[in-house]
Amino acid sequence: MIPSKYIENAVDEMASLPGVGRKTALRYVLDLLGRSEEDVARFSDALRTMREEVKLCRSCNNISDEEICAVCASPARDRTLVCIVEDIRDLMALESTQQYKGLYHVLGGKISPMDGIGPGDLHIAGLRERLDAEGVHEVIFALSPTMEGDTTAYYIYKKIETAIAGGLKVSTLTRGVAVGDELRYADEVTLGKSILHRTPYDKALQG
Repeated sequence: MIPSKYIENAVDEMASLPGVGRKTALRYVLDLLGRSEEDVARFSDALRTMREEVKLCRSCNNISDEEICAVCASPARDRTLVCIVEDIRDLMALESTQQYKGLYHVLGGKISPMDGIGPGDLHIAGLRERLDAEGVHEVIFALSPTMEGDTTAYYIYKKIETAIAGGLKVSTLTRGVAVGDELRYADEVTLGKSILHRTPYDKALQG
């Protein structure tokens, strides 16, 4: 039993984080309790400032301190390539390989009827306009090789069929990432090879 309602409330909030059980949450809270007021204030200020100041990139939905993220703003990126990922963690995983030099489009999740997530809940609607406006030559599906990831890729593929008929190339990662795994958990070497040796999406469908 926790002998303080204030500590218990703090533990409840800390335990709401993914992967943090109540024992771990209690350890974190007691550690914070033992720190100086200045340390705790700095900790809480950092979280509040993050929540208030971090934005989604106006172009690709990546997290950013500015209206346009560092990836989209970089003149060194290949603007004819757009890699579609589920969320920010997948983008970070691909960036860590240092193998991909194009742009991104972050969906903010994947279609999952079981979880009540449909196409309208994701950043899909503006993708076609972006492809037309930015002169994109190739779209790469870098979605997790799960049923939901495959469903999302196929939905987007059908949505951009007219662009494909006009010459847009669509590819997908090679299956170096194990089926059923989340993309962000793949090791950097495997992920880097998967994007370098990507395959045409229509061939992946036939396979």
